[in-house]
Amino acid sequence: MNNKLYGNLIFELSREGRKGYSLPKNHYGNYVIPQELCRQEDAALPECDEPTVVRHYTNLSNNNFGVDNGFYPLGSCTMKYNPKINEEMAAEPQFQNLHPKQPVQTTQGALAMVTLLERALCELTGLAHFTFKPYAGAHGELTGLMTIDNYHRSRGDLQRKKVIVPDSAHGTNPASAAVCGLEIVEVKSDARGLVDFEDLERLVEQEGPNIAAMMMTNPNTLGLFEERIPEIARLIHDCGALMYYDGANLNPMLGACRPGDMGFDVMHINLHKTFSTPHGGGGPGAGPVGVREGLQEFFPFVSPYHGNFAVMMRAYAYILSLGREHVKEVGPLATLNANYIKESLKDVYELPIDGLCCHEFVFDGLKDKSTGVTTMDVAKRLLDYGYHAPTIYFPLLFHESLMVEPTENESKETLDGFIEVMRKIAGEAKTEPDTVKSAPHLTPIGRVDDVLAAKHPVVTFRQMSNEE
Repeated sequence: MNNKLYGNLIFELSREGRKGYSLPKNHYGNYVIPQELCRQEDAALPECDEPTVVRHYTNLSNNNFGVDNGFYPLGSCTMKYNPKINEEMAAEPQFQNLHPKQPVQTTQGALAMVTLLERALCELTGLAHFTFKPYAGAHGELTGLMTIDNYHRSRGDLQRKKVIVPDSAHGTNPASAAVCGLEIVEVKSDARGLVDFEDLERLVEQEGPNIAAMMMTNPNTLGLFEERIPEIARLIHDCGALMYYDGANLNPMLGACRPGDMGFDVMHINLHKTFSTPHGGGGPGAGPVGVREGLQEFFPFVSPYHGNFAVMMRAYAYILSLGREHVKEVGPLATLNANYIKESLKDVYELPIDGLCCHEFVFDGLKDKSTGVTTMDVAKRLLDYGYHAPTIYFPLLFHESLMVEPTENESKETLDGFIEVMRKIAGEAKTEPDTVKSAPHLTPIGRVDDVLAAKHPVVTFRQMSNEE
């Protein structure tokens, strides 16, 4: 990285008087901007020629990691390959240039697509109706919980303000419940990593009339299928509460079973995960909420428009590409890939809960703890070998959690390459631990001080004077 174009900020490449643009002729006339809206001094913008700008941002993009240039085994995130036909459909001008305020007669094609997508999701989940207003998974959670709250209010059950959440749940579950004005009650996991049914019975006995819902992620965040869902649903329904399905881990369920058939009343789908939209860096996303018949009247008003239309378009294209027969292969293949990696590595990485997993699994760091090499060290070393690290230190049930989700569309060759590198790092931890502990070595930036970066982030650029 000797070339300064790689390491410098665009401001540092600036030279006074240089331009990389040519504005078109003004066809709109001259207008006076009110003085109170004018800057007191010119904005401190970089001045660069066009080749410098293009090379700078191209070099930055080459330092990014994405599903188009490598394996992305983030657990509970489903960062899978996005077929380019989806992008082509979403980029069609007739869809891309839609505006929510345009005449309704000009949007009938788009609305028809949303209706067809709703029918497909109802078929895949066993639920009766969906709203596409939520803009993300967490927004979907909030919408679903508000739906449940509205349902109880309509019945005069104003005391139902408690939501049961497993201790292995995604962090957004308790956060969404709190934002909705509900109180979280935690149910423990048993030794097998599943909901402790006896602990749940105790909670229901204590809090029955106050329980609004139980939120469950299935498979849970350990990648394990909750075997007692029918009994859990019966227990929750008998006390007058509803069952909420966190659809973040829906991948392995496709073609295997449907949440609606298992007794769930409300669920959200992370459309961008299960149905293939690239969503790294916080977006884009969509979190449609489905309900059983009769609950659709309690959908809250969370947006005047449908959510992220391009994500819906990609999802519908993805479903059509797979078709009724091939969408059934998603779940089994996701499960096969995860178990293949797990079984291939469990002799060198600690597997706290053995047995069949679904689409993801969790190691508790290296099996040999004497090396002092942590999960963080393994994750950093993976970068040197060109792999994005799995999710680390989540779930919080284990001290050195390392969560792997290979997704259903990765080939055996890709999985074998990842397994080989993971085994190599386990070997390095024994023979040259300092190399692993000081990784990465081959990236533009080495090991950073995470605490310093969190406490004292540098988010603005200050031009140094010549004296400095």
